[in-house]
Amino acid sequence: MRFTLLDRIDAHQPGKFLRGCKFLALGEEYLADHFPRFPVMPGVLMLQALTEASAWLWRATTGFQHPIIVLREAKNVKYGTFMQPGRRMDVSVELVKQEGGWATFKGKGADDEGQPTVSAQLVLYGYGLADKGPAGAAADEKLLEHWKSRWAVLTGELR
Repeated sequence: MRFTLLDRIDAHQPGKFLRGCKFLALGEEYLADHFPRFPVMPGVLMLQALTEASAWLWRATTGFQHPIIVLREAKNVKYGTFMQPGRRMDVSVELVKQEGGWATFKGKGADDEGQPTVSAQLVLYGYGLADKGPAGAAADEKLLEHWKSRWAVLTGELR
């Protein structure tokens, strides 16, 4: 199962902030298990939405320098109201600090009525595979092309 949790990027300023949203549909496969009689978006997936938004902001900030971006640390994670199907979660993140392959972000989510759903400070690490040889360099190129195409869809800046 692969999650892509941001449906749209509404606004961004490289090096500063990114705002996007996630529309939660009843057809999302994880809702069948979480929980069948009271389906809600799992907290870990709300946190993943913040992580994805932070990674997109970092890609925009660095000109897609890092083909691979991973979550290294989540601090001060707080959860608020439940996210139920048929609702929209608005996500906003801001870049706090960037140093080499590391970056720190503050993020928060809220439902479409403005009720907080999640907040956290995230530390991401970015890297590439080019130093592993020709196959790694080829993988980096494919990944970067994928991320650029996905960015065009999310922002509406189709190429």
